[in-house]
Amino acid sequence: MEKKVGVYICKGCGIADSLDMEALAAVANDEFSPAACKDHDFLCSEAGVQIIQEDLNGDEAVNAVVVAACSPRVMQDVFDFGPSVVLDRVNLREQVVWSQPKGEEDTQMMAEDYLRMGITKVGDMEPLEPFQPEEEMSKRLLVVGGGLAGLTASAEAAKAGYEVVLAEKEAQLGGWMNKLHKQAPLKHPYTDLEDVDIADRIKAVEQDGNVTVYTGATIEKIEGAPCLYTAHIKQNGNVVTERVGSIVVATGAVPYDPSNLSHLGFGECDNVITNATLEELASKGSITRPSDGRSVKSAAFILCAGSRDPEHLSYCSSTCCIESLKQAKYLRLQDKDAKAYIIYKDMRTPGHYELFYKSMQEDEGMFLTKGEVSSVSEDENKNVVLEVDDTLLGEKIQLKVDMLVLATGMETNAAIGEEVELDLEADEEGAAELEDVPADTIIKSDMLNLDYRQGPEAPPLHSGFPDSHFICFPYESRRTGIYYAGSVRAPLDGPSTIDDAGGAALKAIQCMELTSQGMAVHPRAGDMSYPDFFMDRCTQCKRCTVECPFGALNEDEKGNPLPNPTRCRRCGVCMGACPERIISFKNYSVRMIGNLIKGINVPDEWDEKPRFIILACENDAYPALDMVGITRQEISPWARVIPMRCLGGLNLIWVADSLSKGIDGILLLGCRHGDDYQCHFMKGSELAEIRLSKVAETLDRLALESDRVQLVQLQISDYPELPRIINEFSEKLDEVGPNPYKGF
Repeated sequence: MEKKVGVYICKGCGIADSLDMEALAAVANDEFSPAACKDHDFLCSEAGVQIIQEDLNGDEAVNAVVVAACSPRVMQDVFDFGPSVVLDRVNLREQVVWSQPKGEEDTQMMAEDYLRMGITKVGDMEPLEPFQPEEEMSKRLLVVGGGLAGLTASAEAAKAGYEVVLAEKEAQLGGWMNKLHKQAPLKHPYTDLEDVDIADRIKAVEQDGNVTVYTGATIEKIEGAPCLYTAHIKQNGNVVTERVGSIVVATGAVPYDPSNLSHLGFGECDNVITNATLEELASKGSITRPSDGRSVKSAAFILCAGSRDPEHLSYCSSTCCIESLKQAKYLRLQDKDAKAYIIYKDMRTPGHYELFYKSMQEDEGMFLTKGEVSSVSEDENKNVVLEVDDTLLGEKIQLKVDMLVLATGMETNAAIGEEVELDLEADEEGAAELEDVPADTIIKSDMLNLDYRQGPEAPPLHSGFPDSHFICFPYESRRTGIYYAGSVRAPLDGPSTIDDAGGAALKAIQCMELTSQGMAVHPRAGDMSYPDFFMDRCTQCKRCTVECPFGALNEDEKGNPLPNPTRCRRCGVCMGACPERIISFKNYSVRMIGNLIKGINVPDEWDEKPRFIILACENDAYPALDMVGITRQEISPWARVIPMRCLGGLNLIWVADSLSKGIDGILLLGCRHGDDYQCHFMKGSELAEIRLSKVAETLDRLALESDRVQLVQLQISDYPELPRIINEFSEKLDEVGPNPYKGF
């Protein structure tokens, strides 16, 4: 399409007070000859937007717009002219006039560079066209698992008017809740145990015309992508196929294996049982000792039996405290003279559970103490003897009870199965390229059996839980369109599971609605771009398929990538991975970023005005830079910021472009990675760091100091540190001296 660019410069928010507006407009007019170049006192006002709209509709026939004003993170609805209009936002406010001295030459040069970069960028952009596959898209929801979470997700989606396919592996719905005798109090005054209400939930789902239920069913295979999934469901030896748009996984958790707890007497003492076994005994009507069937007159409960223990489950299992209090109540209701002893590390009873805890504290038959159990044994009568280091009384105590109950924690079903490391399957040359790329470890749990090149299940995060991003995106997995809910996602009690399932169902619905319109889901929700592959130059190196954090690419028998656009989250990691640079987006490409770098005006070294670029992650680093301006902190005037969707999109050609241009350094600002990663695209910062490790060697061979290229991990809240980080990098470049390629 022939570009007719309109450049619109805002004078408000201090921009005109800090910059020479005529000189700024001259950059656009003299260097680019746009179809229109106009300014306005407040471009975001109705009158300001009207100026742009008139040029889009009028004789000028502008079809590409550069708005030089405030940050692209604000006023997005105001400056939205539809997908047919190419748009770029030049950040003159937060990252120029609010973070640089007023009226200075360097401030003006920075603004002019950003305007050049914006006009250059729209020249490389094309209007976005939403992805629309040939086959019909589905908006039916598949729910895997028919316990409390699965039932809730199904019911909530059905209420919203969506068809649901519910698959449960057991012969009946209800899951773990079917095994409960009573449930902890959920109604005022929060002191009395309540009947389990799962039967009503099952009945409601089974009678809902929007829900198709398969019991005694397993998922044999799932093919496709969001809105294009085909689920093969095996039931009674037969396989049925269902077309679905998104998936909620609600397969629950299992009790931690007590055979690992021999140090607490399990398997060593006849009358040491788990909380799950006690629930079964209570459901049968009487709590008795396994050794002789005698009614229990005293019982001890060890909380965190295997939980919050680096040797077992490192996390709190959420429900153990309240469930142990509930089971102690069973014992007290069975026999008013019975005694219950609870030994805890910390008593965790949040919300209304605290009222139940207080009522149990007031029960004369209860003894609660904070302590560590040092030994468990049995006497000649099969009574259980506990030695407890009691931190409340400051002394050791001994308890002799009829039975000991271990409050074992919960382990996600997603972590139960065979551990499989992703097979890279690359040829010799490709293997060399991939040797430093960390492969995902997959737990083959037979929950989903995805037909994905990247493995049959979603990769786990902490302790096998399949969260995608534990801070920003609950329910998300690293497989687009697949959302986890309930205790398969995190240790949760009943009410929290209900909330969780409702949230996951809404996320799954959101995914189907956005995908059907050709848009991405989080974190680039609404983005209509998607990667295009120029396959003629593909070398089958497999970097894109291995490095994609979301499994958006399969492969054919020759190793060529097979894109699944509705799985894609538009991060650009594949673009950065490709050594042949055959992957691009209509509004984001290797060539485009290279041209932005080349568009920066680099003064001669004798002007003593160094230049360095900041490649900034748009999710944390770029908003942190905005915060620097909002709080009126100053940064080095030598910096030029280029936002990136993710540092994982870093292509090493940009380093070469920068250095050959004479730019003195490159600072990459990305999200934190590691065990508690905060990268919105999971592995982006880590991949960027791996690529940069190779750049350092190349720079040294070229007699260019490796200090010229640095990566810093940060989060939005680190914005007060950014001026120091940027200024120290500027000082380091001053020490190493000008780029020797400057001027060539």
